[in-house]
Amino acid sequence: MIPYGRCLLRPYTTHKNLDIFLFLRYFPAIMYAKNLLETFQHTIKKRPQAIAMRFKENGEWKPLTWQEVATKVEALTDGLAGLGVQKGDRVCLFSKSCYQWTLSDLAILGTGAITVPIYESNTTDQAQFILENSEAKVVIIEKDQAEKIKKIRSSLKNLKHVIVFGKNAKKLKNDEFVLWEDVIKNGEKESRKVFEKMSHELGPDDEASYVYTSGTTGNPKGAVITHGNFLCELDALLKMIDLRESDESLLFLPLAHILARAVQFAQIQVGFVQCYAESIDKLMDNISEVKPHVMASVPRIFEKVHGRVMQTLEQGSTLKKQIFNWALQVGKMRAEYTLHNEPVPLLIKAQWPLAYQLVFSKLHEKMGGRVRFFLSGGAPLSKEIADFFHAAGFLILEGYGLTETSAAITCNSKKYNRVGTVGKVVPGVEIKIAPDGEILVKGGVVFKGYFKNPDATSEAIDSKGWFHTGDIGEFDKDGFLKITDRKKDIIVTAAGKNIAPQNIENLIKTDPFISQIIVHGDKRKFLSALVTLNQEEVVIYAKSKKIPFETYEQLVTHEKIQVLVRERIESKNKQLAKYESIKKFAILSQEFSVETGELTPTMKVKRKFTSEKYKEILDEFYRE
Repeated sequence: MIPYGRCLLRPYTTHKNLDIFLFLRYFPAIMYAKNLLETFQHTIKKRPQAIAMRFKENGEWKPLTWQEVATKVEALTDGLAGLGVQKGDRVCLFSKSCYQWTLSDLAILGTGAITVPIYESNTTDQAQFILENSEAKVVIIEKDQAEKIKKIRSSLKNLKHVIVFGKNAKKLKNDEFVLWEDVIKNGEKESRKVFEKMSHELGPDDEASYVYTSGTTGNPKGAVITHGNFLCELDALLKMIDLRESDESLLFLPLAHILARAVQFAQIQVGFVQCYAESIDKLMDNISEVKPHVMASVPRIFEKVHGRVMQTLEQGSTLKKQIFNWALQVGKMRAEYTLHNEPVPLLIKAQWPLAYQLVFSKLHEKMGGRVRFFLSGGAPLSKEIADFFHAAGFLILEGYGLTETSAAITCNSKKYNRVGTVGKVVPGVEIKIAPDGEILVKGGVVFKGYFKNPDATSEAIDSKGWFHTGDIGEFDKDGFLKITDRKKDIIVTAAGKNIAPQNIENLIKTDPFISQIIVHGDKRKFLSALVTLNQEEVVIYAKSKKIPFETYEQLVTHEKIQVLVRERIESKNKQLAKYESIKKFAILSQEFSVETGELTPTMKVKRKFTSEKYKEILDEFYRE
């Protein structure tokens, strides 16, 4: 790892009790924050009465000031200490994203303990694995997770306390559960000033979080992320992204996801307002209410918005389609200049207000009307989807990173933005491309290793200190990185052709009738695919064509729907090389999901699992 001084962390405060070793090691960083607690304290001092958070309760958006947040965090820290939580202990957080999650995270760190997130969508068995593997002493849960914990509580030998919050959580108060609010009250009664103590004691090498990977190829591994890793990530991100104190952000990504966590800590450092979405189902309603300036997302959300727009277009008149296509072309031409910070030619500039008013203004209204930019990460964003949003007048800044790199290692910025790439290398990070195309990383953002898994650590970080990402990529002549695929996902056909399935999948998913697709064909003669459809759009189509059906399961097997999807796929095949084209496909009646096992909590496809689950269907494609 590079010395943290080279991260050029933002100056905050002088450090008391800084011994000579730290002075020598981190000079000239002696004026910089050496842990996440200090970044929080700095913002409290700077903006005590400013709004820090908003959350919806009983139909109203309620605010918390920075001082109110600090008061609750300090009391919760003392309350956790009163339950026996000490430096180095592991405390799990098992909840959807909410303000209690962030306060709990800060309080856990405030005790010197280590936060271990568990995805809200994790099954009981998955939660049990993380709780056991991390040797968690305490777990803080949202009420909805109580039944999962009840089932496994007796088998968790290290677990001492289960703390619960949420609506009607009081009903669970008994010997098994401790109320979150009671922990805060107990902390208020017995002020230990643990947070203040730890803010001086913790250093960059102290562990902050064990973030478990999604487990696409097996059991998840706990990536050990230090305070210094997060601080380097924040410094790099804030040099690339223009986040302001005046911004309001809407957070809906799970805080167990490293991207959402980085956004959380960026908010704590910069001091902007974080609003917490109620749920993914209410996201569009929350967007129109909050009117965010910035929002971090995964590509799936952009795909859904694009899909809705294209659905509406499909149902529109010929004139509406002509106007839309004209506006889209005007928007794309304009974006070619604006994305490169070049002056827009007068003819395009003159056409844009009309294109915006006729076509794109409604979409801007639905997105709140104040969006300065979106952040996209977690998976590759289709170039066609990105082009659409930029043509509509939105700015999407796509980045790339992993859990093991504390989030972004490359990122597009307003100044340097190239669609179809994941941007330039962020400050403090070094990247090189291995002979086989794999992306290798060094820098202060790279994790410490996998908890209790030295073999996996040595496999991930080589003897020269390079972290092997498992992703295949290449730099263009201007230094923008393009991800072509996962190393383990590369399909090698029977003819020896190397194919990146994600590129094909992202292209085909842009069709308004197609919701999801997984391409198959490793060691096979040709490519095939499993497809799920946009149910709403297909039902509308079926009714317009008078296709008889009683259930959706019947509909997707109907010959006319099969023909429709074949035509859609064949139209996309024309944009691909012959050996990349989809020859056969099967339509599934149920979408891929976390619950049914095909997706990880971060919405990545479990290709091995899916291939095994649908083995009979896939094998049938290749029978002579």
